[in-house]
Amino acid sequence: MKRAGCLLFAAVPVFVTATVYFFTPDMESDDSGSGSGGRPSASQPTGRAAEDELIADLPPGLAAPEKKELAQKIVTSAENSTLNWRDQYGYIEDIGDGQGYTAGIVGFCTGTHDLLVLVERYTKDHPDNGLARYLSALRKVDGTDSHEGLDPGFTAAWKKEAELAAFRKAQNTERDRVYFDPAVRLAKLDGLGTLGQFIYYDAMVMHGPGTDPTGFYGLRERVVSEADTPAQGGKEKAYLDIFLDIRRATMKSRKSHRDTSRIDTAQRRFLYDGNLALETPLEWAMYGETFRVSK
Repeated sequence: MKRAGCLLFAAVPVFVTATVYFFTPDMESDDSGSGSGGRPSASQPTGRAAEDELIADLPPGLAAPEKKELAQKIVTSAENSTLNWRDQYGYIEDIGDGQGYTAGIVGFCTGTHDLLVLVERYTKDHPDNGLARYLSALRKVDGTDSHEGLDPGFTAAWKKEAELAAFRKAQNTERDRVYFDPAVRLAKLDGLGTLGQFIYYDAMVMHGPGTDPTGFYGLRERVVSEADTPAQGGKEKAYLDIFLDIRRATMKSRKSHRDTSRIDTAQRRFLYDGNLALETPLEWAMYGETFRVSK
């Protein structure tokens, strides 16, 4: 089964609002994500510097190389029904979800701005690349499902460019800049361990970094209105259970997302097994197919 959905951007720039750590909590945390909430004293650094300091003292969690590799495998099992995420750089098709072409390792879309940004940034460093001639068309179709100016050559150009190490690196960089790094950072600030960091990352990939009710930041705001994060003194399992409940309901409301295997038989399974550190060996099901990672 191919991709269940596509990345959705908000129409305005995304900001983590004041409710997402206007003050950085003073917490102690191990990889299980346990922590205690509190506000810094006047002598403590605040804002971004305090967040950086706090995160630097935490375990790497999902950012550890082996965990990051595992994260890509789990996401790709949902997006492309395989564990081999490195084979997806050249993937491109219109899956009929109203977002135009879906492409690459996390499903960059011609209709949701992220594919355009990827090609723009790549072209800045590699102006003679094979996708540069489509930039004008990509700007015109941004926000729509149109292929105008892209057919018939864009898909072939994407696949050819994906054979180059530079474009694969560009996809990795954009994935990390827009999705992986912000999701893991916020999860750590929320006092979440490795599993919680992955749950945030997977939600960021599917729903996009939007502040609307169906975007990642919008989803999180709905969750924190119902439950305290571990950093605020809440229980990690209870918080993540509510996060998955709200995300599942949001997915069910969209035709292209109604198969919730990535929650029901993967993330919820890890949570109920108590695997908050996302330890291997790991087994899960996706759309009825079983996947295993031994180490």
